[in-house]
Amino acid sequence: MSNHLKRSLEERTDPTGTWLSIGHPAVAEVCASLDLEFVLIDTEHTSMHLETVENMVRAVDATDGRTETVVRVPWNDPVRLKRVLDLGVQGVMVPMIETAEEARTLVDATRYPPQGSRGIAGGRAANYGLNFEDYVKSANGSVLTVVQIETERGLENVGDIASVDGVDALFVGPADLSGSLGVFAEWESERLASAIDRVVSAGQTTDTPVGTLVIDPADVEMRVGQGFDYLIVGKDTASLASATRDAKATYDAALTESVDRPVENE
Repeated sequence: MSNHLKRSLEERTDPTGTWLSIGHPAVAEVCASLDLEFVLIDTEHTSMHLETVENMVRAVDATDGRTETVVRVPWNDPVRLKRVLDLGVQGVMVPMIETAEEARTLVDATRYPPQGSRGIAGGRAANYGLNFEDYVKSANGSVLTVVQIETERGLENVGDIASVDGVDALFVGPADLSGSLGVFAEWESERLASAIDRVVSAGQTTDTPVGTLVIDPADVEMRVGQGFDYLIVGKDTASLASATRDAKATYDAALTESVDRPVENE
């Protein structure tokens, strides 16, 4: 099992990922061909089924390069986590973690006994049983475990959450966090900036990498300046909409210029 992304986070080499909401292997394959450290497949706010996620993971694995797959599960649910981990992903992200106890429950679900409670099976992660014993013996601690800080309660407990053994990284969910703080979508709000500083500081104190999502490329420099250790840059649906809108605007402008241009006499 590759651990390139986990090592990159530990070594603070600024890994970069992108966000996938479109449930099609071609989207994952294209993104995995762009020299990214990882793609994040979102199953919290999408309609993707497990079979779709599995085929997207296959598409990433089939490309040349180092790109790995992290899946955001819908909730801190051991059953959902178990099924995703059996696909052979390199990491999981879990939303709405609010206490250290919830973080410990998450870590427990990602590890086999006796260190945890993950069910043992010969799925894709274990090469369908062909590498069964070796995988089970080596899997504990190899899965990147990312917790999202996106509520006021989670913010209050961020230091304790980051200190939990087995939590590999924190992730600021900017939309949910801004909503929880009563400043939804006020991206330049002082209250939101202060909350982000608190998460970043907790990560620095506990030596836990902290990342976030940046949809608008114009915001990358700001997020880097805030001290984030990794970024998820771009979201497939947003990028598709933005590129299409820009292309249409360019065409409309060309048509207008063509109509306004005077016709020269022969």
